[in-house]
Amino acid sequence: MPHTMTCSDVSRPRWALRSAPVLLLLLAACATPLPTPPAPPAPPAAFKEGGVWQRAQPALAASAVPEAWWQLFNDPVLDDLQRQLVIGNENLKAALAQVANARALVQASQTAVFPTLSVTAGSTRSSSPASNGGSRSTATSHSLVATAGWETDLWGRLSLAAQGANFSLQASQDDLAAARLSAQATLAQTYLAMRAAEAQQALLERTLVANQKSLDLTQARQAAGVVALSDVLQAQTQLKTVQAQVQESRVQRAQYEHAIAVLLGQPPSALTIAPTATLPALPPVPALLPSTLLQRRPDIASAERKVAAAYAQIGVADAAFYPDLTLSASAGFKGAALGSLLSAPNLLWSLGPSLAASVFDGGAKRLASDQARASADQATAVYRQTVLTAFQEVEDNLVVVDQLDTELQLQTDALAAAQRTLAITQEQYRAGTVSYLNVVTAQTTALGAEATLLTLRNRQLAAANLLLKNIGGRW
Repeated sequence: MPHTMTCSDVSRPRWALRSAPVLLLLLAACATPLPTPPAPPAPPAAFKEGGVWQRAQPALAASAVPEAWWQLFNDPVLDDLQRQLVIGNENLKAALAQVANARALVQASQTAVFPTLSVTAGSTRSSSPASNGGSRSTATSHSLVATAGWETDLWGRLSLAAQGANFSLQASQDDLAAARLSAQATLAQTYLAMRAAEAQQALLERTLVANQKSLDLTQARQAAGVVALSDVLQAQTQLKTVQAQVQESRVQRAQYEHAIAVLLGQPPSALTIAPTATLPALPPVPALLPSTLLQRRPDIASAERKVAAAYAQIGVADAAFYPDLTLSASAGFKGAALGSLLSAPNLLWSLGPSLAASVFDGGAKRLASDQARASADQATAVYRQTVLTAFQEVEDNLVVVDQLDTELQLQTDALAAAQRTLAITQEQYRAGTVSYLNVVTAQTTALGAEATLLTLRNRQLAAANLLLKNIGGRW
């Protein structure tokens, strides 16, 4: 960050003392101090949905995102898909290229503080008009000149630019980590949804078998004159409805598999995942999590680095108010004969400093400084919003994981009651004490209760996955 400069900070060479205009320029520069930007805001440190939380300490880095955090789901197929993800995902390749670009900018900014050396060689043949009625004159000139220049970084403009570029590189690295974490969480989420669709399909296929048996029984009873045709039609309707639901679940499962293929950077036709029709077990979620886990979230680290880079640009913009001091030197040979070019009579050289300052620019430098400050304010606001959003995401999924435990238990009890009701109703129908409409109602209720239970399990797994992402990996 730039610091406030005083006249005592300026080291004036001897040649400057001989020139009053140069001294006035230096004094004018000292009259305008560089600003000292405020420090970036600290993130909040308390969660509503947790127990005892600790105040954050800036000790963890975004690079501390745990590797293979998805292994908490204990699913070998998911592990293999995650390994393929980091190799083939196109979004990660784009983020990696952005990091390489930022690294090149850092190296370019670092070279700006070093002197430059160039060599020029040339040969020129020219003709000039005759004077006083004489003939035209033709001349040949050969030259070989080496030129060195160095822009002194008196006001820290070059060093601040290099510092800002380094902050931007760190932000790009954090963006890459954030993109990788997001892609991994999206893959896990899609994989869990695919397994839930498989489980839903298996449930419907089991229901289909039971409904077919019910239809066969009803047709036999109708042929014996025990029940009316309406019972057969109701059984057929129930069977066809479940058959349609089976087809829909197959479509959903296929679409999830296609989405996984695209995440891996493959065409959908190149990926086939064997169905299991089972959901992974829910990893144990701790009752308490320290708030310091959020410090390893790469999106928060990236936002903070962008704040630092924006404030460095304030110093770069304000340094433009100061004069630029450049030291230059050149030496070489210039002559008409190429064979004797490198000789003492053809030697030429120059050495001296130059000081350049803008006297009037129409307010361009002031506008650039104002723009840099506005950009810093914007980066600070984005940083604050990123931190607040991170806390909201953790709060939301803590609530979901906690409340779904109770909801799952209630739904399990509801399913047991619905299955018992269905068994009783089927026995009553066989005894002829109730109509088939009662059986249809009981079957629909039992199927809905089991489907809801699967949905709740999938939601709980999804919430755990998002919670892992929101805290930057393992807890």
